[in-house]
Amino acid sequence: MFPYDSSLVTAVAAVPQSIADVVRTLENIQAICVDGDGLKWFNGLYLQVTQAVEARCQVEGVDAGGFLDSAWIAALDVRFAGFYLNAVKSSLSGAETPGCWQALFGVRNVRTIARIQFALAGMNAHINHDLPQAVLGICQATDDAPQHGTAQYNDYTAINTTLDSLINAAKQTLHVDLLGDALPPVGRLEDTLAAWNVTAAREAAWNNAELLWNLGGVPAVAATFLDTLDGLTTVASKALLVPVL
Repeated sequence: MFPYDSSLVTAVAAVPQSIADVVRTLENIQAICVDGDGLKWFNGLYLQVTQAVEARCQVEGVDAGGFLDSAWIAALDVRFAGFYLNAVKSSLSGAETPGCWQALFGVRNVRTIARIQFALAGMNAHINHDLPQAVLGICQATDDAPQHGTAQYNDYTAINTTLDSLINAAKQTLHVDLLGDALPPVGRLEDTLAAWNVTAAREAAWNNAELLWNLGGVPAVAATFLDTLDGLTTVASKALLVPVL
């Protein structure tokens, strides 16, 4: 779709091993994408989120604003990012890609979609589809079931306030069309943006990780659940990406 897509595939080729690796990869994507590429506006918001998590992981002590288990949060962050980077690679390489991500990649150059729509559609795909699988993967690696009330869950939810702040700021700065021109008054867009809530989405993602954990002995049912989850998330992504001009 864009002449530099092969460069994006190269940028996401290496598997990140740390949050610093993730940040560098996101910065590379950001530098490659032009303003007329919808991917840039999700990637930019995700970069801000990742940098905020990285900074908090470096703080020692909960009282100082750190995490109870920074190593767990860092490992989750890296695994989580992998789903997005793999989606970029698979889509731009012509391989099978989750529908919720393809909904965004397929309209990257549509000027009549606002920047904030791309940002939130990416967040929708990444949180509702990818995050449950990332939480599940970390919990399987440590053999600790995802449960409410644990130190890991408390760290997980502690990020919500930061995410809310960044997304609310993005709703102001990205409320323009793809090329940066002002949008006319559009009530439907305001309603759509107001309906998407990051805290609710992340809580649903944790609940779905718990469900997937409990389905571990029935892989066929788990696979069906993930297919259904992708379908529902795809519908939401498409709703977020309806042109407003």
